[in-house]
Amino acid sequence: MMYGMNVPAREIRATYSAESITVYQAYSPEIAEPALAAGRFVPPFKRDRMTWVKPSFLWMMYRCGWASKPGQERVLAIEITRGGFEWALARAALSHYDPAQHRDHQDWSQRVKDSPVRIQWDPERSLHLAALPYRSLQVGLSGEAVDRYVGEWTVAVTDVTSTARAIYQHLRVGDEEVARSLLPTERPYPLPPRLAATIGASTE
Repeated sequence: MMYGMNVPAREIRATYSAESITVYQAYSPEIAEPALAAGRFVPPFKRDRMTWVKPSFLWMMYRCGWASKPGQERVLAIEITRGGFEWALARAALSHYDPAQHRDHQDWSQRVKDSPVRIQWDPERSLHLAALPYRSLQVGLSGEAVDRYVGEWTVAVTDVTSTARAIYQHLRVGDEEVARSLLPTERPYPLPPRLAATIGASTE
């Protein structure tokens, strides 16, 4: 996961294939273990709550503290279909009002009300979890989007907690090169112009 200096301000970077894209979530063992056994999220995972998925591994590490925060001790890599991912993006609303994207506050508010998907752009994180000058995507799924995520889009669920902790241990003893070699390979995700406009992604 190496980025140059000319990274667009808002760009999706992810591990993906021709058919699927990997997103990350962190949960307690009580939620993670049944999901791993079933290959998809099952109770006690709650479908009636918004669930946030992140294509950036390092942003997930920032959020869960290298799998150390309570309720986030297990990091899961969820492989979902690209068709499902792009279905979500096409129906998304930005979490915050953006005058470049909306006619006015009322237009934005209506989009949020009507949409089962939220988009947030947060500072991407370095190997040491410092904020970088470009953004990383978070996708919040609710309602129909959660049902589709759980029931249709999920291809595989993998526990990557050991990788997260191994990277952290290498960083603690100064083995940055080894730590970096363990990161998943993430590349810019190709977005059709219509989807890029919907989610406020950079087009340069």
